[in-house]
Amino acid sequence: LSAGVCCCCAALRPRYKRLVDNIFPEDPKDGLVKADMEKLTFYAVSAPEKLDRIGAYLAERLTRDVTRHRYGYVLIAMEALDQLLMACHSQSIKPFVESFLHMVAKLLESGEPKLQVLGTNSFVKFANIEEDTPSYHRRYDFFVSRFSAMCHSCDPDPEIQNEIRIAGIRGIQGVVRKAVNDELRATIWEPQHMDKIVPSLLFNMQKIEDIDSRIGPPSSPTVGVKEENPSVLAENCFRELLGRATYGNMNNAVRPVFAHLDHHRLWDPNEFAVSCFKIIMYSIQAQYSHHVIQEILGHLDVRKRDSPRVRAGIIQVLLEAVAIAAKGSIGPTVLEVFNTLLKHLRISVDFELCDRRSSCESTTLSTSSKESDERIVQNAIIQTIGFFGSNLPDYQRSEIMMFIMSKVPVLGTTSQSLDPSNLGDLGTRRIQIMLLRSLLMVTSGYKATTISNALPAPFLDPLLSPSLMEDSELRQLVLEILHNLIDRHDNRAKLRGIRIIPDVSDLKIKRDKISRQDVSFMKKHGQQLYRHIYLGCKEEDNVQKNFELLFTSLALTTIELANEEVVIDLIRLAIALQDIAIINEDNLPMFNRCGVMALVAAYLNFLSQMIAVPAFCQHVSKVIETRSVEAAYFLPETIFKDKCNLPKSLEKDETDLFFLTNKIAESLGGSGYNVERLSVPYVPQVTDEDRLSRRKSIVDTVSLQVDILSGSSIEDKVDNTEEITFEALKKAIDNNGLEEQEKEKRRLVIEKFQKAPFEEIAAQCETKANLLHDRLAQILELTIRPPPSPSGAMTITAGHAHYHSVPVYEMKFPDLCVY
Repeated sequence: LSAGVCCCCAALRPRYKRLVDNIFPEDPKDGLVKADMEKLTFYAVSAPEKLDRIGAYLAERLTRDVTRHRYGYVLIAMEALDQLLMACHSQSIKPFVESFLHMVAKLLESGEPKLQVLGTNSFVKFANIEEDTPSYHRRYDFFVSRFSAMCHSCDPDPEIQNEIRIAGIRGIQGVVRKAVNDELRATIWEPQHMDKIVPSLLFNMQKIEDIDSRIGPPSSPTVGVKEENPSVLAENCFRELLGRATYGNMNNAVRPVFAHLDHHRLWDPNEFAVSCFKIIMYSIQAQYSHHVIQEILGHLDVRKRDSPRVRAGIIQVLLEAVAIAAKGSIGPTVLEVFNTLLKHLRISVDFELCDRRSSCESTTLSTSSKESDERIVQNAIIQTIGFFGSNLPDYQRSEIMMFIMSKVPVLGTTSQSLDPSNLGDLGTRRIQIMLLRSLLMVTSGYKATTISNALPAPFLDPLLSPSLMEDSELRQLVLEILHNLIDRHDNRAKLRGIRIIPDVSDLKIKRDKISRQDVSFMKKHGQQLYRHIYLGCKEEDNVQKNFELLFTSLALTTIELANEEVVIDLIRLAIALQDIAIINEDNLPMFNRCGVMALVAAYLNFLSQMIAVPAFCQHVSKVIETRSVEAAYFLPETIFKDKCNLPKSLEKDETDLFFLTNKIAESLGGSGYNVERLSVPYVPQVTDEDRLSRRKSIVDTVSLQVDILSGSSIEDKVDNTEEITFEALKKAIDNNGLEEQEKEKRRLVIEKFQKAPFEEIAAQCETKANLLHDRLAQILELTIRPPPSPSGAMTITAGHAHYHSVPVYEMKFPDLCVY
């Protein structure tokens, strides 16, 4: 008898035990007795209240067989349990499941790999069964721990090791499916479980090659091996786990990833880290992407003191994550991403400068390598900022442009968020260049409907400020950003390189009729653009790229924003640039002077063909032909060659080589252009931002103009002679009050120069000059014939003014003493 008891005793045994005993053959090699198994299944279905007893008895037999190492009977018992689970779906199955799980746990605890695989297979079958009612008391803590341990199997036999790891992964997959489908689904997402599940899957996802396997040639895997690859299976399980994550438990599933990457030092190199987060971003629901980004930013803050390559690896992961998240909704993390990246950019510059200072004290190879590593971090930050910004919607991108621009430090100011006070000039320049490079990437591909949307006043003013700085790279970046924002029809590539274009129509330039909003923009801010191009041409450190970008700026302005009035302004600007090279008040090198002449030639050649006025085109062509014969160094094709013979001097009388205002006015006047303003030489605006450029001459000019054009008119000052009293003197001593008044006066003057029409400003200046002349004549007349007084009169003798002690009651014009 299979049970090893006498016939009488067997007859007295309960029926369910007899049915269970009958399924076991005398020889376990014969396998499960199918006929008796059908009887047992029918009995269990007919009497579901007996299921718990059947399960308990099967568990008792299985425990005894495992202890006695009778593995054949163990296989039969598990097969019977599997069939009973598949056949019975009543509420009474709950106690039977407990017995089943107890038996599976026994198998997993055994040290026999076959029994572990057997128990795992049974658990996976159980996990795929959908139960009618949830189980409120069942927990899977043991199975999570055991399956996770199996995933890290280090059996000396590679085949057994692979088999156990696969079983562990499949077991974890079964636990996840069973727990998530249960009502108590939150249990599996607890940190103590995720800290075991996620690292186990990541450990198997790593493609680690043993040292021994590298010696010989790699073996070609069979089909079965490909299907049962632990790496592939773990990745599928990881995707499934993340796909089931919800809003409340997303972070618990992501944080163990950081711990695993830190523990195994997988940020440098970071190929595996990047692939992990790509899997995460594509597996989770799109609305939860910002959770992952926030976790990466938080981890970047935690590791901010680590080596540069580790930080660069984390930033590269962030780049891949935001590249995927930017295509969907990323919620409120937009500014947080940029703010955190800019903060780490500042930290990286600090580290770089510290390394540079230490290298000055003791030159070592390690210091130079650290400095180059910090450059890797900075480039990764810039790339992330630019890529993220360029993938945002237009309305968000404009906000990010303003945000980044507000972070650019300017020498002489202390209101910037990235305080450059501790960095010095070198650190400030580094941050300026990097922020402008990131802004360049953000603006790439940005197409605004109107230019006022692309260049609002709060953005335009700080953007143009770096173009006044004495750094050619900064000016190049500013011009390239302007090109991204102005070029709305992708014409910039066609204009690349400064040259004399024989036929502009061959470029097939795309353009639309200038809109009313663009006309209004040029009336308000056109003078700012002209001014920065004008001042940009006067820089001594300009190289070929600077001239190329200035030419492109003029050409794009012509294409996108030029009506008849703007065309006249651009011609006046071009003639003023030509005068820079000819008169040379700034003592520019000969290369710069010839470069400016070549820039003017290339632009007027382009402009004449764009407006298609035959007489204008003829004059421009004639000058260019004359230059090609007599002064080729005035043309871009010659001056920007590596070896170009520069002239020793420029003769002002060689009018055939210059573009003449009177001939241009004649040619345009015959075509209906209003050429009256061509007779007025272009003079750039002077604003308070020039104080930030460290140009002494410009700063002095600002002060002079503010003094002349500030506040009320001269007549008001003459009529309202201020009585000098104690209160007036006290007010005069108050320096703070005076500084605030002067600041407000300067702001009003700057605003007036920016927004008022040119004709109005010119007329007002002329009026003030006439008034000043009349009042000076009146002063001279009064002082030559002074009233009788005992002392203190001012007399003029032989054209010189001699001052004595002037009484208070005779100081009638104290406001004119500055002149």
